[in-house]
Amino acid sequence: MNLAEALLQALKAHGARELFGIPGDFALPFFKVIEGTGILPLYTLSHEPGVGFAADAAARYRGGLGVAVVTYGAGAFNMVNAVAGAYAEKSPVVVISGAPGAEERRRGLLLHHQAKTLDSQLRVFGEVSCDQVVLDDAARAPADIARVLRRCLEDSRPVYIELPRDMVGAECATVAAAPPSPVDADAVAACADEIMERLGRARRPMVMVGVELRRYRLEDKVTLLARRLGLPVATSFMGRGLLADRHAPLIGTYMGLAGDAAVTEAVEESDALLLLGVIISDTNFGVSARHVDMRGAIVAAERQVRLGFHVYEDVPLADLIDALLVRAEGRQETPPPPRVPAPRGLGADDAPIEPLDIAMAVNDTFDAHGRMPIAADMGDCLFVAMDIRHTPMVAPGYYATMGFGVPAGLGLQAASGERPLILVGDGAFQMTGWELGNCRRHGWDPIVIVFNNAGWEMLRTFQPDSAYNDLERWNFAAIAETLGGRGRRVATRRELGEAMAAAVAERGRFQVIEVMLSRGAISPALERFAAALARLNRPPREA
Repeated sequence: MNLAEALLQALKAHGARELFGIPGDFALPFFKVIEGTGILPLYTLSHEPGVGFAADAAARYRGGLGVAVVTYGAGAFNMVNAVAGAYAEKSPVVVISGAPGAEERRRGLLLHHQAKTLDSQLRVFGEVSCDQVVLDDAARAPADIARVLRRCLEDSRPVYIELPRDMVGAECATVAAAPPSPVDADAVAACADEIMERLGRARRPMVMVGVELRRYRLEDKVTLLARRLGLPVATSFMGRGLLADRHAPLIGTYMGLAGDAAVTEAVEESDALLLLGVIISDTNFGVSARHVDMRGAIVAAERQVRLGFHVYEDVPLADLIDALLVRAEGRQETPPPPRVPAPRGLGADDAPIEPLDIAMAVNDTFDAHGRMPIAADMGDCLFVAMDIRHTPMVAPGYYATMGFGVPAGLGLQAASGERPLILVGDGAFQMTGWELGNCRRHGWDPIVIVFNNAGWEMLRTFQPDSAYNDLERWNFAAIAETLGGRGRRVATRRELGEAMAAAVAERGRFQVIEVMLSRGAISPALERFAAALARLNRPPREA
């Protein structure tokens, strides 16, 4: 077995199911092995950011490894932003980069694609990955591969593997999985006991869930735990879509001043708020109506649990949930509350489309044909998603990069086999919408809703007088046809409903529904969010 085969087999054994990539000269030998062995299917895209976003979405949806394969320098550097987003939002992406071989390094010449030094790329990715390795020693490679893949899964963050092109064919032993990192069972037990005691004496205990539940495949267990403990559950903003189609006591998504008042009150008035896998970020808590005192909360994330001034290190979330389930055994399970309401009933009239109408159209479609997983970009499309029926969703809710939605939707379809719904603004579509041109050869047929308001509308909400937020009204529907899909441009609610019905009915090619919105038209959720931020960030009055 050669080193490339050993790496591919190890990826598969650790849960990877596909590769996303773009070839380049330093990576060509590895791509040849990928194609020749068929160990994992390869999906090539058009630009490296799309490769990173697709791998990230596949990892998020499946709760396992996503893999991005690129060439050295011009390829890998192009993907840094996507990998930074995966790091910030705790997505286990394996970055594999081709690299110059040993003989090329010894020549003393500057090599094409080289930035400052030959190791600059390794150092850059060290900032956005939790472990790194250069596979320049075939004897050591199996242990190095096992270590970084274990770290990727345990930390749920990207890792970086550099593969010199002259090492691809080197003889290599099979990679044996590294043993899991040790866990102190006594610490887990003590932590679980203290949490149960805190919850037991609280007047208004409740649970908030975040992205780590999906990353570590804990949604079923947390649903059972909440029902045994009789605790209401809210998702964080980033955790929207968690516990979908499960019988959890879910009351909605917490968005502070921008969200449902009842959910906001339940979270902020809780005297024992159990935060499971929630990233403590400004997008999750920055617009709180009342400051959430994290010292009074129970924060379980990143292999650590904090209860006030007590800190338990090296307590994985999965182990903690198992311990809590044992302590909750035999309790009467509480039935879930009625499902979280979502706006429905789009009017079939000639009124102009408002952003909330898009949520209604999607909810009506889900009621008629079943729900679809969603990939949402950043902007008002993500806030509109908050009014869509609870369904699995991937979105850059914390890192907030534009361009995520379309390639993420493609990664989502590759990973799930389900037809996804992609929500994207016109600004983000200009960045990565062209990846839809790869759908035909890979057999993907997402439905894409483009919010075309001829501008960066979310930015306009924070700085309304700036003309640089204006964009041209590109005809995305017409462009769709040239890329192998079907495009429809709609301006009224009647046209939107008809376009949704037609898009769902046609399989085998991607569908673009270009929704024409007025400049300044934003969803109620974004309007509340922007107003809350403006109020919270208003400078104090001068004395």
